[in-house]
Amino acid sequence: MATMQELTIKRRDGSGKAFVKRLRKAGAVPGVLYDGKKAESVTVDPKAVLRMIHGHEGTTQLLTLRFDGDRGNGTRMAIIRDLQFDPVTEDLLHVDLQEVAADRAITVQVAVRAVGEAAGVKEQKGILNLVLHELTVSCLPTAIPERIDADVSALMIGDVLTVAELRAPEGVKIANDPGQAVATVAPPMAEEVAPTAAPAATAVTEPEVLTERKPKEGEEAAADDAKKPARPARAEKSEKDK
Repeated sequence: MATMQELTIKRRDGSGKAFVKRLRKAGAVPGVLYDGKKAESVTVDPKAVLRMIHGHEGTTQLLTLRFDGDRGNGTRMAIIRDLQFDPVTEDLLHVDLQEVAADRAITVQVAVRAVGEAAGVKEQKGILNLVLHELTVSCLPTAIPERIDADVSALMIGDVLTVAELRAPEGVKIANDPGQAVATVAPPMAEEVAPTAAPAATAVTEPEVLTERKPKEGEEAAADDAKKPARPARAEKSEKDK
């Protein structure tokens, strides 16, 4: 477990949209500190919270809380239970803190990190899929791990690494179903082959059929006469022949 970071918070009495708007304009955000019995309204510096969670892979962090203005060295141990962000601006809007006891186990979320190069990726050109990104674990606050490693080096295409195969640090109990999938190796994406265009159908032109019209009655004889060679015209007798 990394060294605990310290967060200074302030008690607040106001509430409502107008109060919260003034609070955020002044550079603070509202929060709630739960101690298991009651909830205490507080304000926190959003920049300080964002610095703490930056680069921590979503793992629950253990903090030391100090109330601004309190005399003495009184501190509390707590974790960040929930953060609310504006969906458009991504500004931090609200912080939920939970006070914890050093000798009492708590249930928190811990990030999962794949380690090693899967054999199915190296030798078979497969694709590694990390199915589970966080684990639910139970442990003492001081034993919260930064993350839990998932060794994927032996995975071939079609293999599945389950929760039962993970090794949690000493004192940490994984609460997930042992058969739940953590990582798998999928076959490589098949290259899309453009379908071969079917050859254009050759237009077959049917020969035009001309139906011969039968000649009407009387036309047939006229046609036959037309085919006969014309006879030379007979010369008229001259006066001498008479």
